[in-house]
Amino acid sequence: MQLSGKAFLSFTGFLQRQRTDKDVKRFIGIVIKIVFSRTMITIILLLVQLFWLLAGFKWLREYSQVFFAVMVAISAALLVYIINKDEMPEFKLAWVIPICVAPVFGALLYLFIVGDWTNIGMKKQLNKRRKETEQFLHTDEKTKKKMEISNAHMANLSHYVETEGGFPTYGNSSVTYFPTGEDKFIDLLEELRKAKEFIFLEYFIVERGKMWDSVLEVLKNKIKEGVEVRFMYDGMCSILLLPYSYPKQLNAYGIKTKMFSPIIPLLSTAQNNRDHRKIVVIDGKTAYTGGINMADEYINEVVRFGHWKDAAIKVEGEAVKSFTLMFLQMWNASESESEDYSRYIVQNQKCTVRSSGFVIPYGDGPSTSENVAETIYMDIVNQATSYVHIMTPYFIVDNAMLDVLQYAARRGVDVRLIIPHIPDKKAVFAISRTYYPDLLEAGVRVYEYEPGFIHAKIFASDDEKAVVGTVNLDYRSLYHHFECGTYLYRNEAVADVEEDFRKVLESCIEVNMEYYKNIPVINRLMGRVLRLFGPLM
Repeated sequence: MQLSGKAFLSFTGFLQRQRTDKDVKRFIGIVIKIVFSRTMITIILLLVQLFWLLAGFKWLREYSQVFFAVMVAISAALLVYIINKDEMPEFKLAWVIPICVAPVFGALLYLFIVGDWTNIGMKKQLNKRRKETEQFLHTDEKTKKKMEISNAHMANLSHYVETEGGFPTYGNSSVTYFPTGEDKFIDLLEELRKAKEFIFLEYFIVERGKMWDSVLEVLKNKIKEGVEVRFMYDGMCSILLLPYSYPKQLNAYGIKTKMFSPIIPLLSTAQNNRDHRKIVVIDGKTAYTGGINMADEYINEVVRFGHWKDAAIKVEGEAVKSFTLMFLQMWNASESESEDYSRYIVQNQKCTVRSSGFVIPYGDGPSTSENVAETIYMDIVNQATSYVHIMTPYFIVDNAMLDVLQYAARRGVDVRLIIPHIPDKKAVFAISRTYYPDLLEAGVRVYEYEPGFIHAKIFASDDEKAVVGTVNLDYRSLYHHFECGTYLYRNEAVADVEEDFRKVLESCIEVNMEYYKNIPVINRLMGRVLRLFGPLM
């Protein structure tokens, strides 16, 4: 049976309308799903929180002169307290300005955020878990003696990290450096498949896609084999990337899952202290850390800001113990009961050690008063005699860090810094560029990675020292977030880190004053203004 030309056109028109109607219905369904999703509700509630705070301040100011007078007095007291506080001048200035400009709003905002009321219990609990694990975290006498013979200053630094940070130095450990997320991803899948006892994962960002779906499939299989799997990710993921109920879904598979510090609109002040760490521990024998999160841009399956350059390391041997306990400390910070940590500690580990060097895994965060991560970075720069090479996605530093970088360059050390050319956060990038004149004047050589975005966080110095971890050179990493890193001293992987730096350098634009002056004036001005509030960003 054949259709006439008119009938055929009528029929195809009908099909087109049907397809269009389906597309419209599908689009409406997606919109409804987004509008009524937990993510959208959370964002709306946060906006409502801000609106009521502002409206409340306005009403109280207009209708309660007594309240306003009291708040002015509190603001004056806060200014005295802030100025006399043992804190960096940059932090003080960032709060003095809003309190002076808007006494009521500025004072209440300071009390709300800096008071950090919703995090007090968590920090107290985390310190309790640290005390519980102290018995496992001591440098053995043999390693101490080797370090003292090797270098007295490094022995002192090792002592500092152990006493102030809570993490020892190890000798019987091997390190593999991964210069890309793709390299780490392939190796991680292979090691996960070998797991026999347990797998611990802790990440800042998790997004469904090739990377996470592949890992999740392995984890499901391991559950069937009787392997214990624990997975923790930062609560910020519930805002944009994952459903709020995602832990329930994973728990249904048998994967013990929790969000770190879930966002609670209208109640929580915990937005400022996030779990920025990336840790994987397998059977207490293998661990990973570095800048690579569980999302496809980190392995360049998705292109967001040009080529994504990242880095990670794998640690094997005795040093894995620190990562195991680092994870368990954080996991149990939200638990009422403690557990038998010794179950997860592998005694007298034997591994193929690549060198006779030292490995110092460490954690840092706002629950302790000592800034271990920044001190380690500054110590590397201060002790350098030949070179210090740095990769970081963000560069917003205090005067102390800026001073040591400038001083190192002025005394003849080859100080080089690589940051992105294509930023993921334009405001932060604008602030980072404001440091160019000061760095260049002192002799620091600055580069931008032309193909895209640098997310690696590495230091390399004098062919002896390197750090690979999660710690950016900005206030958020150095003071606000929970972070981790691995310090390598006279380990063969130091050469791999330096080789990667030099290779990346070939794809960079070197910055000079002419380059800086060609940055649009509005961008430079915006960066200078925002730099006042850098400690809060």
